[in-house]
Amino acid sequence: MIDKGKIETYLRSANNKTILVVGDLMIDEYISGKVTRISPEAPVPVLEVREEWSLPGGAANVALNIQCLGTNAIMAGYVGNDKAGGDLIKMLEDVNVDVSCIVRSEDVCTTVKTRILTDCQQIVRVDREKIFDCATDCEEILKAKIGQLISGVDAIIVEDYRKGTITASLIRYIVDLASANGIPVGLDPKDDKELDFSGITIAKPNFKEACLAVNIHEPSLKGCIDADAVLLEIGDKLLEKWQTEVLLISLGAMGMYLHPRIGTPVLIPTKAKKVFDVSGAGDTVIATFMSALVGGANYEESAHIANYAAGVVVGKLGTSSCCVDEIIKF
Repeated sequence: MIDKGKIETYLRSANNKTILVVGDLMIDEYISGKVTRISPEAPVPVLEVREEWSLPGGAANVALNIQCLGTNAIMAGYVGNDKAGGDLIKMLEDVNVDVSCIVRSEDVCTTVKTRILTDCQQIVRVDREKIFDCATDCEEILKAKIGQLISGVDAIIVEDYRKGTITASLIRYIVDLASANGIPVGLDPKDDKELDFSGITIAKPNFKEACLAVNIHEPSLKGCIDADAVLLEIGDKLLEKWQTEVLLISLGAMGMYLHPRIGTPVLIPTKAKKVFDVSGAGDTVIATFMSALVGGANYEESAHIANYAAGVVVGKLGTSSCCVDEIIKF
């Protein structure tokens, strides 16, 4: 546990810090309305649109979360030379995220995920995306931009959604650069993508991703009398494989599992009072964890603060963020 005074102290202390987010950028688009009939053309519902809105998604949502907490965020990654790319840059600029490390490329189609909602329930999602393989010169531009501002950065978050931004070469460059400058690096990995993560400070997989990474069939932890032993085994194997200082494994309704290389693992029960929408909750967790860390919190304190932040955002509709006051009130 951690008291409210410490939470506020750490997060307010991060207000003069800067976190660089590197990863796959996208737009989360929402179309909400009312379904009152079935189409005469096909057995599908007809949505009468009442409201539409868009938010930064993917790695861009991590940057948004950081900025909402009062910490300064710099966004690094790729968008296309398309309307969606311009719209996403404008969204980030509107919330004061530094976009100077975003590279626009003809090789990229900016990812847009459109969620169709009725009565606050998602009925379908439409993805417009194209997995890209940026040319070497494009990645070199991104590396150069990151290198130019690294002296003003206090932490880095690598956010991999498997859209093409995070490569072995980019990971190695970021980790080596951070190590040379004494900067912690947080990683939010995706599925079982095989990359060399050695040197990463904190890795935050979900339980499924953690099991995939160590080739263990995903067991059910609910009601499992050996849950602690299962988590310990997975944590030990992941620490050995990824060579990180600490793991923070999200367990859905069970909460989080913090497994440091040095120290005692701890299961942190969920603080959510209601779960309305889990979209983007992992983004909030890594953003809050790293903000608390640069604000002076230790790993366990940072995990507890991130757990409270997750409890706030899952009670909101769609990809969401939260501010310090919301966490304190929660």
